[in-house]
Amino acid sequence: MGGLFFKTNNPKKLKEWYKSHLGFNVDDWGATFWWKTSEGKKASTQWSPFENETSYFSPSTKDYMFNYRVDNLVELLQKLKEEKVTIVGEIEEYEYGKFGWILDPEGNKIELWEPIDSAFL
Repeated sequence: MGGLFFKTNNPKKLKEWYKSHLGFNVDDWGATFWWKTSEGKKASTQWSPFENETSYFSPSTKDYMFNYRVDNLVELLQKLKEEKVTIVGEIEEYEYGKFGWILDPEGNKIELWEPIDSAFL
């Protein structure tokens, strides 16, 4: 799991509530949870509240979006395209990894992330 993103009325207030009551170490994006892969590499999962008006989850109409960590994003998206899975947008690359998006059969937008966890260390 790479992350859980969801819409809320007041992201700032909600982040502060989670910080105060559950000890989340929040920042502008939400909270990052660190863990290790089965190979012992550092990895992270992101928890992020978004404004209700965000278009980041579009074309899905859901109030949430999951982010899954994947290997070989380019190859995976090609395979999914061949399997007639709906691809949303183009691959985006950042210093912390590559991102691609798909829709599942119920219209949920899913973010696929080929991470570079070392960028956060």
